[in-house]
Amino acid sequence: MSENNRLGVFKTYKLYVGGKFPRSESGRVYEVTDSKGQWLANAPKSSRKDARDAVVAARKAFGGWSGATAYNRGQVLYRVAEMLEGRKEQFVREVAASEGLSKSKAAAVVDAAIDRWVWYAGWTDKIGQIAGGANPVAGPFFNLSTPEPTGVVAVLAPRKSSLLGLVSVIAPVIATGNTAVVIASADAPLPALSLGEVLATSDVPGGVVNILTGVTAEIAAPLAAHQDVNAIDLTGAEAELAKELEIAAADNLKRVRRPQPVDADGAAHSEDWPASPGTDRLTAFLETKTVWHPTGALGAAGSSY
Repeated sequence: MSENNRLGVFKTYKLYVGGKFPRSESGRVYEVTDSKGQWLANAPKSSRKDARDAVVAARKAFGGWSGATAYNRGQVLYRVAEMLEGRKEQFVREVAASEGLSKSKAAAVVDAAIDRWVWYAGWTDKIGQIAGGANPVAGPFFNLSTPEPTGVVAVLAPRKSSLLGLVSVIAPVIATGNTAVVIASADAPLPALSLGEVLATSDVPGGVVNILTGVTAEIAAPLAAHQDVNAIDLTGAEAELAKELEIAAADNLKRVRRPQPVDADGAAHSEDWPASPGTDRLTAFLETKTVWHPTGALGAAGSSY
């Protein structure tokens, strides 16, 4: 059969939950269009049940991921960058279509997203020295503070930065040992769903990152109120929704990272995603455990060590 006569194979985009690629439990989909309104694909429209399933998967994965060495987590994040590099052309096409960018500008965005994975990979075994250390105390004691992951983090991805912003909110969460349930941009979900395919082939254990698409408010509400979600990042939430989610999150004292200040129309100011991110997001979902231990005494003179 000649090339002109064959039928193209359309890509079926699916959720990424627990290391697998299920369709939405509800069976619903919605149309995703480009910046000119042209149809790109159908994306799964997640339900409340999908959100609960994602939390179960994230909780199941938390013990193994948080218990892995920081160096090993860094190796895994670097592997994500390797795999994303190998699929760069696909992501350039998806980012260009999703964000209305030229091919050259989309390529720069994808390059920056790959570099962002590498950047956070290098921080996994260094953030402990920034966020912890030995504390000077009066008395014969060692007093050590050590950062620990918070747990399961719900992440509302940026609405406009479909890949670089997405990576910038996911990578620091998992770099520090947390697991994530991510709500992708409703308007530009395709790079996020393709990122799930990269994660599945990058040594990231199933359940460490779970990616949902659909109506942000519909999925975020059950996550904010879920008793087994420990924290929530409201980066992609509008002002009114962010307020509602903060109230729901307070029920089990979730750690909340608030979005940037908003305009009068309720749209959040765009963060400068290409800029160096610093350590703010790394420390946002860490908790500090402080341990006291007696130094003991040696010899008749009572000298201590």
